[in-house]
Amino acid sequence: MRIIGIDPGLRNTGWGIIDTKGDNIFEVANGICETNSSDNLAVRLRCIFEKLSNVLTKYKPDEAAVENTFVNKDASNTLKLGQARGVCMLVPALAGIAVEEYAPNAIKKAVVGVGHASKQQIEYMVKLQLPKIQLKSIDSTDAIAVAICHANHIRNSMKMQKKMQYFI
Repeated sequence: MRIIGIDPGLRNTGWGIIDTKGDNIFEVANGICETNSSDNLAVRLRCIFEKLSNVLTKYKPDEAAVENTFVNKDASNTLKLGQARGVCMLVPALAGIAVEEYAPNAIKKAVVGVGHASKQQIEYMVKLQLPKIQLKSIDSTDAIAVAICHANHIRNSMKMQKKMQYFI
């Protein structure tokens, strides 16, 4: 199964694609959809849409996972980030791909083992799980972590379904 993880951002939207086979994961590609901060919001959202659409066309993932937005003190920035996140959910949905959402703490716990891990800890654990990976940016690192979180969720769900079959 091929999974795209997406870390929404208005300046840089990170993306990372992994393949899973059983309990093994393999990195396919990672990068960012960068926007120009001097452009207005509509142009930046269109840029994210177009670049992310190109990634999906090129790599053809089966499923998508997006990091939930955390609310910060600046309501205006939170709203703008929410709009970027909406685009990040819309692109795979328009391609007919299932989209799951994960909280930042759930992603950190799935990758590092604790919900309040630092960016450096996430990067270390991603590199440990995918030793040959060439990470493009901190945003693509986070996106790979989102994809790993989703892969773990799928694997655990399948194991639970197999166990539940014994009780039916």
